[in-house]
Amino acid sequence: MSDLTLLSLAEARDALKSKKISALELTRAHVEAMEAARPLNCFITETPELALAQATQSDAKIARGEAGPLEGLPLGIKDLYCSKGVRTTAASRILGNFTPTYESTVSGNLLRDGAVTLGKLNLDEFAMGSSNETSAFGPVISPWRRKGDPAAKIVPGGSSGGSSAAVAARLCLGATATDTGGSIRQPAAFTGTVGIKPTYGRCSRWGIVAFASSLDQAGPITRTVRDAAIMLRSMAGHDPRDTTSVDAPVPDYEKSMGASLKGRRIGVPKEYRLDGLSAEILALWDQGVAWLKDAGAEIVEISLPHTKYALPTYYIIAPAEASSNLARYDGVRYGIRETGRDIADMYEKTRAKGFGQEVRRRIMIGTYVLSAGYYDAYYVRAQKVRSLIKQDFDTVFAAGVDAVLTPATPSPAFAQGEQGSTDPVEMYLNDVFTVTVNMAGLPGLSVPSGLAANGLPLGLQLIGRPFDEETLFSLAGAIEQAAPKIDYPQAWWRGA
Repeated sequence: MSDLTLLSLAEARDALKSKKISALELTRAHVEAMEAARPLNCFITETPELALAQATQSDAKIARGEAGPLEGLPLGIKDLYCSKGVRTTAASRILGNFTPTYESTVSGNLLRDGAVTLGKLNLDEFAMGSSNETSAFGPVISPWRRKGDPAAKIVPGGSSGGSSAAVAARLCLGATATDTGGSIRQPAAFTGTVGIKPTYGRCSRWGIVAFASSLDQAGPITRTVRDAAIMLRSMAGHDPRDTTSVDAPVPDYEKSMGASLKGRRIGVPKEYRLDGLSAEILALWDQGVAWLKDAGAEIVEISLPHTKYALPTYYIIAPAEASSNLARYDGVRYGIRETGRDIADMYEKTRAKGFGQEVRRRIMIGTYVLSAGYYDAYYVRAQKVRSLIKQDFDTVFAAGVDAVLTPATPSPAFAQGEQGSTDPVEMYLNDVFTVTVNMAGLPGLSVPSGLAANGLPLGLQLIGRPFDEETLFSLAGAIEQAAPKIDYPQAWWRGA
């Protein structure tokens, strides 16, 4: 095989099983691609020596007939997951050269199943952002180029922009990501990749640097729906170290691929047809409806009346939880430490230097809404609205709807500096279609569905019942089959 990076994860798995290729050959190809793509800034920390050693071990296990489900498959790990013996930064200066002595549960599950880890992927600092422009290690550049504007540096979405860009640029077969308000689905839509945020509690959060504990969830970004199903099976599972982890069987998600959609009822929420939504996004949504109808599904209009309150509610709850979680970064136990006149001065100087502007902004918002006199007016009220948003979905699913179809993003990807440079609310609007899923704890999946007029990818979002990721994979597979095939961008960065 000439270019092993062109293989999907499933194709590479099958080639390794049949011994058409070796894990070492496959890993070397991806290490070379990773090193050549440094202009994209996808990785914060590369671990080629570790990857090649793991690949050698995988070849030995394959030869002995002891291969795991992901044996020898090179993956990228978002730098929010703690990796034993490997620098973990959360893309923030405040963690400095923090090197964990333990492995996160999810990345440990991948290693258990034989995965090869190429390194730690870039992200928005502490996962706070929608464009991967807030990283202390510099922004990630999408491998995609805008038609007629090749000089523009397109964002890969956020916060999992390093993950989505690395998968789209064929630097790894798949990548771990996290989703607090859309940070798997939005970057997947921006880069023509597949991203699934599983049901809250499906994947352990243990060993993942916390942003907003009641919203954060781990998931994969891959090139195909089948690849996402394969990765999620290894990532998911009960973890007694995480009190929010649900003790439920993990299905073989890959078996749901190709399932009949006959009898499936798909809801289309009228509230998502926002004023000013582009004709291009509306046309894509209508096309998605047609594809599912052609595949045998029944389409019904539904109402999710509290959707209009979702974004402001999210931007009260998420910063409140962030301000609490990030209080631990004080310069005492790990990370950087600035000297001060006394301990309070040391705290202030350390946090001022260690946190970037967006993180400081969200800490301040969160501290404000939790403060005396404002707690009931903002945080308590937001939690009540969150319950109403969840009840909207419960009502729809109780009425027999199997899944909900919406756009994944309000627009295709934009260039660096085009959104949110002066008004952060403009950037927050990127999450308008995704935040409801996190607040309701539901699974959501973004599947590539075509190209915009400017040549950049567009995605559709599927929202499912709790712990019914199988239905999302079957529906997404049908859209994937019907949608025009997207050719991944040529490696223009090799000459950068």
